[in-house]
Amino acid sequence: MTEKSPIPKDPDADIHDDGDEPAFEWMKPAPKSAAADVRPAGAADGARNSSAERVPEEGKQGAGSASGAVAGEGARPLAERPVAAQQPESRADRKAAEAAEAGPEPALFAEPLPTSALQVRPPEAEVERRNHEREQAANAKPLAPRIFQVLLAVFYPVVLLVLAIRAVASPLFLWVEYYRPGFPGDGYGFNADDRMTYGSYALDYLSNWSGPRYLGELVNHNGEKLFKEGEVSHMADVKTVMLSAFGAGALMIIIGIIAMIYLRKRSTGGIRRGLFAGSIVTLVLILGLGTLAALGWQQFFTDFHHIFFANGTWTFALDDTLIRLFPGQYWMDSGIAIGALVFITALLTLIFTWPTRRRRGLSAKNEAAADDSVDTDPEVRAEAGTPEK
Repeated sequence: MTEKSPIPKDPDADIHDDGDEPAFEWMKPAPKSAAADVRPAGAADGARNSSAERVPEEGKQGAGSASGAVAGEGARPLAERPVAAQQPESRADRKAAEAAEAGPEPALFAEPLPTSALQVRPPEAEVERRNHEREQAANAKPLAPRIFQVLLAVFYPVVLLVLAIRAVASPLFLWVEYYRPGFPGDGYGFNADDRMTYGSYALDYLSNWSGPRYLGELVNHNGEKLFKEGEVSHMADVKTVMLSAFGAGALMIIIGIIAMIYLRKRSTGGIRRGLFAGSIVTLVLILGLGTLAALGWQQFFTDFHHIFFANGTWTFALDDTLIRLFPGQYWMDSGIAIGALVFITALLTLIFTWPTRRRRGLSAKNEAAADDSVDTDPEVRAEAGTPEK
């Protein structure tokens, strides 16, 4: 390269004037001590003389000490030359060689795989907690159907009792009582027709909205008042209890109908389960009350009146109209009729709502599979209360 040679336009080239400093490290002369250690003294002198004869004079002046170093290296065999003497001729080749020696560069921004998050498993305790919550959510039942089923079970015996009382407190039952054989007659002059007429007035008063004058102004054949003031007052108290019971029964019937409509849409078999539980409760109550009444009717009748009426307001003489129309036999027959109606209705309800396989919607195969699962699974067997075999 001469002074008139054009300077290459390399963007990476250093444009500063460095004087005699070589551009690359491999162009610097090797230390003499290192060259003396590597080559024998005679070989070095001979190589230096031979290289001096081959290199022209202007090459020595232009290249300087670097050309002497290269010429000295050329005197040795190729295998004994240092690595610095085997550098590539061009800059691109040198960069390629350096990249090959350095190896592949590590990626600066390595993006994770899309499914790498799926390979991270949460702790075992967290997995168990999630599984437990999932099972509870799957097995949990809505609260509203249970509430309506409980309401059906509680309201059912009360509604049956109110309906039975209303059926007995009617002119039809009164007619059956007055004309049945064995019913005691009136020893003070009332025949069956008189009893039927005056008794119907008394029962009608219990279910209508009339005031005490409805009974207080009734007169008999002689023009005398049929009912005394104490009798009218007691019938007014009875009317208050009866209307309250009828109102509560009507409210329970409305709520029960709403509950049935809801359960029909939201809970399969909910109506059947509610009525089944209510029938059991009703049978237990009616059997208990019937046992108390059978053991001592007079005491049972007295205790019943003590609950709803004040002392001294419900006792009358034998010649009073209420006793002549409604003797003790009538109240005993009324109690038996009410208990029989409630018992029969509850028993029929129990039979028609009994949880059979068809009513539960299970086939024979499904029930057998359910029984097998109960027998084989110890946890299910423990929940069902079945002892282990």
